[in-house]
Amino acid sequence: MKNKKIRTTLVVAAMLLGALPAHRTHAAEMAYDRQLVRLAEVLGSLHYLRALCGEQNGLWRARMEALLEAEKPDEERRARMVASFNHGFSSFAAVYTTCTKSAVTAINRYMKEGEKLTTDIVQRYGY
Repeated sequence: MKNKKIRTTLVVAAMLLGALPAHRTHAAEMAYDRQLVRLAEVLGSLHYLRALCGEQNGLWRARMEALLEAEKPDEERRARMVASFNHGFSSFAAVYTTCTKSAVTAINRYMKEGEKLTTDIVQRYGY
């Protein structure tokens, strides 16, 4: 139940990120780029870990695609976000080959972090 609430929050936050003004100032982009890049890494981590532990729907990759679509970053920003997603994925792929108790703990931690990041971004920079 708790994971469903967090997942719902991430989905809503991804949609709300799309509501950010299309012509943000460069300073505003800079202000939350670090958070977006970290969110991309969290999504990549969840994409690997949740699939490892039996999730088959590709939800976290789809959330990353939705984030990129909503954000519409230039090539450089997009490359940073995608690299961060891939880093999150490959970091856990190098460590976990089966779903273990520590993998589930990591999932829970990353779900909470993703929820906090999205909430903070939307509350601070969204409408």
